[in-house]
Amino acid sequence: MIEIAIGYVLLINLFAFSLFGIDKRKAVKRKWRIPEATLLTVAALGGGAGALLGMYTFHHKTRKPKFYVGVPALLVAECLVLWYLWGNRF
Repeated sequence: MIEIAIGYVLLINLFAFSLFGIDKRKAVKRKWRIPEATLLTVAALGGGAGALLGMYTFHHKTRKPKFYVGVPALLVAECLVLWYLWGNRF
């Protein structure tokens, strides 16, 4: 069970990081963009660390309060949930 949880967390964070990179590239090229709701949803589904890393790696969405406040808040919430689950060993 723990292997599945670790795999999920790794994949969702890689996905979140990738989405921020893709959206930044599309923004620079003035092409179709990934909706903000999608970026925040992926962060809320466990991709907070990847989203935060993507924000600062690609310098993307770092001036929008719902991202520079929301994504770290989601990450803290995710860490608390993981800490709780780890303590109860699933």
